[in-house]
Amino acid sequence: MANKVTIFGAGSVVFSLGLVKDLCLTKALNGSHVCFMDINEEVLDVIYALGQRYAEDLGADMTFEKTTDQEAALKDADFVINTATVTHNEYFMQRRRNMTAKLGYFYDKTGMPEYHNLQLMLNVAKDMEKLCPDAWILLAGNPVFDGTTLMTRETEIKVCGLCHGHYGYTGVARTLGLDPARVTWQAPGLNHNIWLTDFIYENEDMYPKLDQWIAEESEAYWEKMTREGKAIPTQMSRAAIHQYKMYGLMPIGDTPRRGGWWYHTGLEARKYWYDPNGGKDTPAGRDAVLAGKAKKYEQMKAAAYDEKIRPIDLFGDQMTSEQHIPIMNGLVNNVEGQFQVNVPNCGALPGIPDDVAVEVPAIVNKKGIQPLRVPPLPKKIMLECVYPDWLNMERTLEAVLAGDKSMMLFGVLESKETKSYEHGLETLDALFNIEPNEPMQYVENINAHFSWPKNWS
Repeated sequence: MANKVTIFGAGSVVFSLGLVKDLCLTKALNGSHVCFMDINEEVLDVIYALGQRYAEDLGADMTFEKTTDQEAALKDADFVINTATVTHNEYFMQRRRNMTAKLGYFYDKTGMPEYHNLQLMLNVAKDMEKLCPDAWILLAGNPVFDGTTLMTRETEIKVCGLCHGHYGYTGVARTLGLDPARVTWQAPGLNHNIWLTDFIYENEDMYPKLDQWIAEESEAYWEKMTREGKAIPTQMSRAAIHQYKMYGLMPIGDTPRRGGWWYHTGLEARKYWYDPNGGKDTPAGRDAVLAGKAKKYEQMKAAAYDEKIRPIDLFGDQMTSEQHIPIMNGLVNNVEGQFQVNVPNCGALPGIPDDVAVEVPAIVNKKGIQPLRVPPLPKKIMLECVYPDWLNMERTLEAVLAGDKSMMLFGVLESKETKSYEHGLETLDALFNIEPNEPMQYVENINAHFSWPKNWS
């Protein structure tokens, strides 16, 4: 069946590559028209050429176009996959980290909300109301929790936020010597704040096996990984196990990365709680990630333009683990499946309002995306983890919608690394006025949207 699939922010070339591969391999979606949209013409050209060549390699019936025009990209789309995260542009992110480090913050822990990203998401959804009102937006760009909630409240567009953090359960299973494919699991909550409520293998609860591993093997595991120079997976780090002990359920995926401020006070803390090198969420760790992306990008350019190099030889012919294309297939072709999604709660997770996005399992088929009701999370997790994140999200959305600069300041003042009121003001000013500000081309005049309250002095 022919569908127009717009990949918005296609300059996230590594992620876009996986989407193209999955589309080509999903024969029931052959005939689709893929529109790549980005403001960076160089990377747009790369992913466009690569998409065409990948389709040739896989024998897929696909057509492609590229554009820098948002309205043209969205017009008559059936699906919009939004991968764009303005302030996660690699060059901008690195420059911002360097700036905030000089202001005394470790790894950009300023407490500043991702307001540019949220305004971009809202702009896209509002344009979709005019240009493709029946389309689904599958949100891949962060912040998924805030963005899914914002778009579903402020527009009539159908929104589903997606993240791959839930696959963290496979890391727990493998460490315990279990086949992840045979594990029955459930990990509801909020995006980047999900908890393993069910962990079953061959009809037995595996939490006692996890407890035994922690008591008898965990220290030897961490020492062996360190001795062999291997990175300790965040999912099985001291921080993850410590959070399990604090809250009573295993934190899954990106959840152990957030934790509390005490895991992130500096490089030494990071080395203890996560990895002897500090892990990815450190300046050196992130630089290594960016270097890996740069290397992958060069491979992609070669596969896009060099006749001697074919995409299939570099990137294979197997589906990725991302959910976007299988969900599309379910909605279009009634290929039913269960997925982990971020959608408005509507009673799925007890204790959370209906209009707040939650991450829960859902059945997807021709009827739509239907979240499953899950049992309540423990009260301790709700009070100490879920409700605080919900409150922070509400403050962020109010700041974005109201344009209240004092609410942005409050977020910075709440950071454990902000030393004084004056320090918070200095940091806020620096973040609002970082130059050059080229990634913000996505959202025109956004800084003019924010101002201090009239009675501010």
